[in-house]
Amino acid sequence: MDDAFIATNSSWTVAAEVPCALGESPFWHPLEERLYWVDILLQRIWRLNLVSGVAEHWELPSQPCSIAPTRSGGLLLALRDGIYLSAQWRDTPQLLVSAPYDLAHMRFNDGKCDPWGRFWVGTYAESEDLTGAGLYCLPRRTRQAPELLAVHQGAAVYNGLGWSRDGKWLYWADTRQHQVMEQGLQNPGHFPPQTGPALPLARFEPKPEGWTFEQAAGGGYGGRPDGAAVDAAGRYWIAMYEGARVVCLSPQGQILAELATPAQCPTMVCFGGKDLRTLYLTTARVGRSPTELQGYPHSGMVFALKMNVPGAPVGVYED
Repeated sequence: MDDAFIATNSSWTVAAEVPCALGESPFWHPLEERLYWVDILLQRIWRLNLVSGVAEHWELPSQPCSIAPTRSGGLLLALRDGIYLSAQWRDTPQLLVSAPYDLAHMRFNDGKCDPWGRFWVGTYAESEDLTGAGLYCLPRRTRQAPELLAVHQGAAVYNGLGWSRDGKWLYWADTRQHQVMEQGLQNPGHFPPQTGPALPLARFEPKPEGWTFEQAAGGGYGGRPDGAAVDAAGRYWIAMYEGARVVCLSPQGQILAELATPAQCPTMVCFGGKDLRTLYLTTARVGRSPTELQGYPHSGMVFALKMNVPGAPVGVYED
């Protein structure tokens, strides 16, 4: 591991003692100076005031799969049944576009805004034998009804959304295939997006057949790529679900650093704090064995790690 990326004498701390079943989609809101994230399975959006230490949640009628801030000060919500716009915290969400899939077998997944104010969101096939998930792009809001454009299809799970600092490359993770993909973007700010072929940026070893935490004593598997963030230098940081680590990749796909995590199932990272030099990490608790939870008792909580390198600011939806 290259220590140049990590602050001296730093270690993970619990940022929010809120155990989530499936924590996901964290982002740092620079105007509010709050950290946001979702618990998909418990149907809650959380936000944390770092100054007061107060965490508050918002119960929703449908699973919040990913969220993003909007230019007007509200929230964009990718719920199971569609993409919604909320003018402010706990305001009634207004439907922008319905979900383009069978709600009984699929849901939205990782979603983020690109540097041009558009929202990209992947979907997740909930059964191992299902395919047909997709990656979609929602344009900046206009007076006309928005259209959700399919950008890529073929993976069962789309995760790890991110963009190179020059905006010419889109990154996403094909989680079940244990690989991170990259796609070139021609005329990056143009809509509809003009993307090149999806090419592997990095591949990871598949999960050994029959692997369990108990049998492997927590080792023997490096995990599969889940949620990600890009730092100010263009490096790609991705949480490795079931691998108890976060991996940093160069723009060429080389592993530059690995961070051991305080949970076996890290789900996503984001950079935050006033200087964007804190790495926040959401984790999962659902479905983990008693032995694993004994070894990682804070699974499901949000963690923070001070970094030497700052992250890129969060993308904002232009509504």
